[in-house]
Amino acid sequence: MLNKRADKLELLRIAEAVALEKSIDKDLIINSMETGIAKAAKSKFGNDNEIKVSINRDSGDIELFRKLIVVEIPENTNTEISVKDAKKYGEKKIGDEVLQPLPSFDFGRIAAQTAKQVISFNVREAERERQFNDFIDKKDSILSGIVKRLEFGNVIVDLGRTEAIIQKNEMIPRENIKAGDRVKAYCYDVRREQRGQQIFLSRAHPKFMEKLFIQEVPEIYDGLIEIKSSARDPGSRAKICVQAVDTSLDPVGACVGMRGSRVQAVVNELQGEKIDIVNWSEDPALVVSNALSPAEVQKVIVDSEQKKMDVILTEENLSKAIGRRGQNVRLATKLLNYEINIMTDKEESERRQIEFKEKTDNLMKNLEVDETLGQLLVAEGFSTIEEIKDCDIDNLAKIEGIEEETAKELVQRAKEFFKKDQEEIQRKIKDLGIQVDLTKHEGLTPGMLLTLGEQKILSLNDFADLASDELIGGYDIIKGERIKIKGYLEDFALSKKEADDLIMTARNKVYKN
Repeated sequence: MLNKRADKLELLRIAEAVALEKSIDKDLIINSMETGIAKAAKSKFGNDNEIKVSINRDSGDIELFRKLIVVEIPENTNTEISVKDAKKYGEKKIGDEVLQPLPSFDFGRIAAQTAKQVISFNVREAERERQFNDFIDKKDSILSGIVKRLEFGNVIVDLGRTEAIIQKNEMIPRENIKAGDRVKAYCYDVRREQRGQQIFLSRAHPKFMEKLFIQEVPEIYDGLIEIKSSARDPGSRAKICVQAVDTSLDPVGACVGMRGSRVQAVVNELQGEKIDIVNWSEDPALVVSNALSPAEVQKVIVDSEQKKMDVILTEENLSKAIGRRGQNVRLATKLLNYEINIMTDKEESERRQIEFKEKTDNLMKNLEVDETLGQLLVAEGFSTIEEIKDCDIDNLAKIEGIEEETAKELVQRAKEFFKKDQEEIQRKIKDLGIQVDLTKHEGLTPGMLLTLGEQKILSLNDFADLASDELIGGYDIIKGERIKIKGYLEDFALSKKEADDLIMTARNKVYKN
């Protein structure tokens, strides 16, 4: 079709047919043909030449040119032309471009194959770009299609004009999907890929369940009810937290529907996954009590800064709260983004006794006081020697059983111990080789520096390379499980903002220098 005897209009008909079939602009197809023919022409006229091809959009006529640059004295006649010779193409000056016409030629088999490969590649790339542009706006929505085939456990879904993939780990476990089935899935990513699928779907993502509720519950769709968070153990159990914007609405009742019709529709799509609908509250203690249902919670101790909470309940409620293989508490942890520590009232009592004893022993040992005085101080809320050091003597003397002289002696001993302790820490900091730039970084206490030094974080540069989660701790998803990662400075009760500020200040100093 590409030799000089071919019907020139056939080129335009082919371009129109391909553009219509692939939903690609006709001009782009013709541009690809020009690129392909230019590639083939190089094998005829030499690879040193820069060939330009022009196909007339109306007649189909093909013109070939050699692109030349005007120079004073040409060194390479394949790419350069003298000012004198360039005059026949009009007024040209040094640096201008000249298009020198080339004779048409018959494509050999290899040249024709080269042209075909270039055209096919460009058309394929254009089609992929069109697919990307068509579907980038559909990210974070539910898409529906027909299962085309299964490849190594992955499901290829025909969406009409393109294909998408549900990878094996994004399927609901033990779900039986066959070619020809109609399937819904959540589009969690659309990205440019050199090979393979560009549209990534999931049936295991928590957002899939949320989007299904949006479809089934008009109040959520209309914005009268908000989905605050969700967590899933795909194919087994899930939790979703909802809050009514309109206080006259019952958010849980609206999501359940008449005789459970709305939630049942979502359950059926998720292959029978059991769904707990939890009422949201600004009080995390109330939310966790609802989320751990059917267990009855006695008490919740919340540490908002550290994102931790202790949930205390009776022995008979323990197994209900934890759930089968820890499923119930694991989902509640994901739902609230808190570290949840489940314990019985007996365990909590034992823990409090241990903590009381440890604090008492610390005061007895380092302040050289008897057990009775140590217990009295702890009972009055003094957990550390530093707190006693900073306490006003008059306030300390107001405690029944502590006279003014004793209060003065306690504060003095606390100050002496603290000074000695700080000197010991400074010695250790020096021995560890912690650099001056880190010791002078505002916001880091000697205790923090010692802890960092023990982890081989010795300079401001080392510190600037850290992430806030490495300092205060966080969570990581390992094989689908949310695993607690301990931070270097977790024991110093830093907030996330404080950790971020410390790191950003260090980075500004390091990168500024």
